[in-house]
Amino acid sequence: MTLPLWASALVATLIVQTISSFATIAIPLLGPPLMARAGLPPEGIGLVSAMTSAGICWCLACGGPMLGHHGPVRTLQIGLACTALGLFVLSQPLGLPALLGALAIGFGAAPNTPAGSQILMRAAPRRHRTLIFSIKQAGVPLGGALAGLIVAPLVAGQGLSAALWMLIAVSLLTILVVQPFRRRLDGERGEARPGWARAFLSPAALLRSASILRSHPTLPLLTALGASFSVMQACLMAFTATYLVTRHGASLAEAGRTMAAMQGASMLGRIAMGWLADRMGQAMRHLVLQAAVSALAVGLLVTLGGQGGWLLQGCAMLVGFTAIGWNGVHIAELARVAPAALVSDVTSAASLFGFLGSIGGPLAFTLLVGWTGRYDLAFLLVAAQLAGCGLACWLLRPREA
Repeated sequence: MTLPLWASALVATLIVQTISSFATIAIPLLGPPLMARAGLPPEGIGLVSAMTSAGICWCLACGGPMLGHHGPVRTLQIGLACTALGLFVLSQPLGLPALLGALAIGFGAAPNTPAGSQILMRAAPRRHRTLIFSIKQAGVPLGGALAGLIVAPLVAGQGLSAALWMLIAVSLLTILVVQPFRRRLDGERGEARPGWARAFLSPAALLRSASILRSHPTLPLLTALGASFSVMQACLMAFTATYLVTRHGASLAEAGRTMAAMQGASMLGRIAMGWLADRMGQAMRHLVLQAAVSALAVGLLVTLGGQGGWLLQGCAMLVGFTAIGWNGVHIAELARVAPAALVSDVTSAASLFGFLGSIGGPLAFTLLVGWTGRYDLAFLLVAAQLAGCGLACWLLRPREA
């Protein structure tokens, strides 16, 4: 039986989104043994997180011609191949050069947003488009939850190398799984672009992104708030597992369960926060309040989470629900205020600057922990910057926002 076009589009994009997130989010969970193999301190996982975000930024800024040349499904397959290559490089005992694998992993994860959106915009019925997009985006925390439940026990039972080879195999297998969808979903791709590879060496895309974000007075504030949330989210994803293992003596399996709880709550948070923002009617006000609550939730995780048990799981779920459940509201508000002809350009540009925050945040966190030896202080400062950015955006907002 042939699936309707919208169902094929949703199945293909959801599978790739989930597996890509599964592979990407598994890396911070492997932080302590991975850094030990590379001969780096545990907080060195922040370098891996920053390199992954750098790869995402690189692809978001310069990958448009590749998407136009190959079509969205083939671009998603190229992304999965890059993820598998990055995992292979990261698995080798090469020391610092192995961190280049994280760059490839980020490059491989980046096409999910533009390619997935292109597929769903073509195929999804208008009356159900928001729901279909939301289901696809739920693949991000779903992949994270699966990583938390599967990867840590596999490391404990079979070792680090087995876990990395499992991630490589799953990424490569997914390329084959989505191949049958390619003919239906890539049939309308644009003209061939022979120079698409050279675009990855062009610096002009970043400058164009900055100019696009001046097209509405609220966009710079929304972009800054999104970057601040991205700093928080990147640090939580990069360091929570290592923090629990190295500072509170948690096992890797317990840290994995905590990350799974955080990701599962964020999956619910994305849907619930979108519903609540619609009821409030002012997305900027909602995002500012969410920033404040997220900062408080991180403070609770740091002060109470060390006691372990249900208290740790509860704090992790609150953090996931708030601090990692902001994306949908943010993207929807960007699309609302953007000029109609620039919606895709604005959302891509704002996402690019958000991922720049995902680079700087973990790097600063790594330096701070190396200087002070305190993860709790670093988490609290990250929470403070989010609360401060939210307050500044509220005070500087245009009257109509």
